[in-house]
Amino acid sequence: MKNQITDSGMTRRMFLASAAGVCGLVAANGLGLGGLAWAEEGPMAPALPFPEAALEPVISAKTIGFHFGKHTALYYANTAKMVAGKPLAAMPLDKIVLEAAKDPSAMALFNNAAQAWNHTFYWNGIKPGGGGAPTGKVLEAINGAFGGFEAFKKEFTDTAVGQFGSGWAWLVKEEGKLKVVKTANAATPMTSNQVALLTVDVWEHAYYLDYQNRRADYVTAFLDKLVNWDFVAKNLG
Repeated sequence: MKNQITDSGMTRRMFLASAAGVCGLVAANGLGLGGLAWAEEGPMAPALPFPEAALEPVISAKTIGFHFGKHTALYYANTAKMVAGKPLAAMPLDKIVLEAAKDPSAMALFNNAAQAWNHTFYWNGIKPGGGGAPTGKVLEAINGAFGGFEAFKKEFTDTAVGQFGSGWAWLVKEEGKLKVVKTANAATPMTSNQVALLTVDVWEHAYYLDYQNRRADYVTAFLDKLVNWDFVAKNLG
């Protein structure tokens, strides 16, 4: 399976729309995610937070092998090549994303850096034996924003399934309020001054080997069996 930089491509119109939403640099949720400490981690993607086979049977080791070992690693490698020898190389990954989003000529860098960040965020947001309803402050926040966990699940699933083509569905915090949003291709909530809390990858490489065209089944399994609510709680603050 060969991966090209254009795997994460945005159209120029989408890129400019994303760049227009940038209002300065925002922190990457303050979470100590290895993949976000770009200057320390170097060009390689950070290690998965679990073994490749740990999510079976929900997501197979074969899917993880391609998704992490090929796609995620490629986004990091491409980003490293593009920033080599430049001041950007010393910046955390989130700042590389935001700086690239300001520059229409840096669309390829944005696509790869944002995909590297999005994927690291996704990997940290799932775990073996996860999923189900959260507790504590996360449940309280979800109940307040959506009227209950089941209502949140429906909106999140509908948003993920309704994302046309490749992209992401996110639970975000914006101006203190929780909401569900979707982004296409490499787009990421940080360019809209939103704090990412949780994401599900709905690019086909995330689920097609296991679920084929049944994206809804994949998203349901993600919510019921994989979500790392401790990670969401840390992001919520």
